Amino acid sequence: LRPATVVKNFWEKNMSLVLNEEQIFLKDSAKKFASEKTPTTHFREVRDSEIESCYDDKIWKEMVSLGWTGILIPEEFGGSNFGVAGISSILEELGRTLTPSPLFSTAVVGVSLIKHANDDVKKDILSKVVEEGLRLCFAIEESNHHNPLKIVCEAQKDGKNYNISGEKSFVIDGGFADMVIIACRTSGKEGSKNGLSLFVVDANAKGLTVTPTKMVDSRNAANMKFDNVKVSSDMLIGEEGKAYEIIESVLDISRAAISAEMLGSALQAYEITLDYLKEREQFGSKIGSFQALQHRAAIMFSELELCKSCVIESITSFDEGGNDSERLASLAKAKVGEVFHLISNESVQMHGGIGVTDEYDIGLYLKRARVAEQIFGNSDFHKNRYAELTGY
Repeated sequence: LRPATVVKNFWEKNMSLVLNEEQIFLKDSAKKFASEKTPTTHFREVRDSEIESCYDDKIWKEMVSLGWTGILIPEEFGGSNFGVAGISSILEELGRTLTPSPLFSTAVVGVSLIKHANDDVKKDILSKVVEEGLRLCFAIEESNHHNPLKIVCEAQKDGKNYNISGEKSFVIDGGFADMVIIACRTSGKEGSKNGLSLFVVDANAKGLTVTPTKMVDSRNAANMKFDNVKVSSDMLIGEEGKAYEIIESVLDISRAAISAEMLGSALQAYEITLDYLKEREQFGSKIGSFQALQHRAAIMFSELELCKSCVIESITSFDEGGNDSERLASLAKAKVGEVFHLISNESVQMHGGIGVTDEYDIGLYLKRARVAEQIFGNSDFHKNRYAELTGY
């Protein structure tokens, strides 16, 4: 068995080949932060305290003070503009310790959407995200499976305003967000790329009902009902009826970033399992000496190496202006989704019966894998999308 330290050093070495000095600093800072401030014991504390928001607000404020919410925000609005590779490096380290926070939904998904809004909205919201940690969420899903075109939620023009009616589900961190970015139809039928529009809605808007839901991994999502929610035309993102390209581009950035977080979790689950194989004794021998378990661990290692390449290619393609970002985002999400599922299963099985008990951390990674692989499309969705984008 290759020691966990070898895996760790290999990943850090390869990441250093594609990250600039600022991004490497971000990665190192996130690693230190996660190990000192948010180890898995922190996750357990948040879960067991039953905090409604499912994260520690003090930790969130520390992330804001470190400038993490402004990684993708231009300097003119107070951000650092360190790119997708920068924020993904942070998420990868936080994924290792299962750190709960609205960083992904706000600093990746929400910020990427708001960057397409008019200047006044960008200046107001982005500056608050950087300075105050204003929380954002994206309401797009309307069915049990991810489908960006399966949208019937409607926005009807009413003078200088729009009235939004419809329902949304699985809104990541939507239970306690301050602002909601909603995808709805101003024209066209369900399944059509034309007629989709994006609006920014205050979470306290009249007619908006938010029902928080705690997921199996102890994170929060929400179901939302919009009953003639009035929103000003100034809060329209992009052009009316032409938001599909914005939605897809933001989803791809988000898919690449969540893939990095999932990779971090998968790597940690693998390292935990390696350590256990070297400690647990059965029949007078360390179970890591059993050839069958060595073969299974070798398969896990090989799959993780492929995942690293997929994630690296994906997160750097956005910052380098590559023309293949869509395919690479789907490749990363499909591959990491499959491998995280595999490793979380194998890790629990190699631990034996105790793997499913709350006493050991490994079961927490299995639960996270099941939720994360569904965010913005599971492996089957992205395999199909990758094939279509490739021309099959």
